[in-house]
Amino acid sequence: MTTVVLLVALAFVAVAGFAVVATPDPRRQAITLSLFSLCLALLFVALQAPDVALSELAVGSALVPLLVLLTIRKVGGR
Repeated sequence: MTTVVLLVALAFVAVAGFAVVATPDPRRQAITLSLFSLCLALLFVALQAPDVALSELAVGSALVPLLVLLTIRKVGGR
């Protein structure tokens, strides 16, 4: 059972990672990056690392996309 959960979590991470790379618009890419971080957090929970998952949720899915969006707004991206 745990192998299936890990494989599903890895598949989600792979699909989300490809979606981040394939997204051309920087604003949408920041949102996709947030979803990628959520998938990574799920993988960390499946790997029984809740402390790393919590850190990934805080930094990867909230702080980094927020900073990217604020930077795009400040620079005046597309």
